[in-house]
Amino acid sequence: MTITQSGTPMARPPASAGPAGPVTGKKRRKVGREKPNYLAGVLSVIWLALVVVPLYFMISSSFRTRQDYLGDNPLKLPSDPTLENYESVFTGGFGRYFLNNIIVTVGTVAIVVALVVPAAYAVARNASPMVQRGFSIMLVGLAVPAQAVIIPVYLLINQLRLYDTLLAIILPTAAFALPVAMLVMTNSLRDIPNELYEAQTLDGAGPLQTLRNLVLPLAKPAITTVTVFTAMSAWNGFLFPLVLTQSAEQRTLTLGLQTFSSQFGTNVPGLLAAITLSLVPIFLVYLFGRRYLLGGLTAGFGK
Repeated sequence: MTITQSGTPMARPPASAGPAGPVTGKKRRKVGREKPNYLAGVLSVIWLALVVVPLYFMISSSFRTRQDYLGDNPLKLPSDPTLENYESVFTGGFGRYFLNNIIVTVGTVAIVVALVVPAAYAVARNASPMVQRGFSIMLVGLAVPAQAVIIPVYLLINQLRLYDTLLAIILPTAAFALPVAMLVMTNSLRDIPNELYEAQTLDGAGPLQTLRNLVLPLAKPAITTVTVFTAMSAWNGFLFPLVLTQSAEQRTLTLGLQTFSSQFGTNVPGLLAAITLSLVPIFLVYLFGRRYLLGGLTAGFGK
């Protein structure tokens, strides 16, 4: 006990407790390595085999001769690799089909991106019932398959005098790619905080300036996602080229592969060489945009 200046006694503060004793083994939290997920590992290996083995078979078989393909083990490396199949592919019109595919893909992607970015910006920033109702109507296109409307599309293309042209493939392909692209892009733009839009308004930026200075830089993952999926849809399209074109000059790769199949007959290595070449561009597009795909696909789902 201590005495203050006023003469009143004051109790001495209790002594601080000593250091705590060692934590027993029961109280100590065990921090160890997590138990490995063997099931996930096995499933991953199976999935990898399902993807890699067909690709290996396709590429290795494209370097075989017809006799080696029929006689050797299909998983064995080619004993006498040859480029004869690739030479046959290029002399069979593959270059023309490849160029047509590039024109259709680039044209479709350009139309979709040019339309979906400002449209999604309008939907994300305009809460009027008319705009939101129009957005809902556009999403109905997700439930309409191309096979269900191929006859009206064919008649419309004929009325526009576009039959047997590459534009006849580009326009319907872009139209059926717009609903998915619109959904991905709108969800991405809704993730942009309102404070950033307000800051642009305070700086005196108009809608077009906001679109150029704010929306486009922040929407790169969504734009890349739309580009990759639209390019894959256009590159692998078969129905529209089959119905809306007729001449050999307007054929795309999908129809060209069908021609190679009948041309080569039982020469499967030649057909696999054409398929291998047709996969290279879309594979490069995927490698370029894969880092943005996950962000673009999951945009907006956290709200």
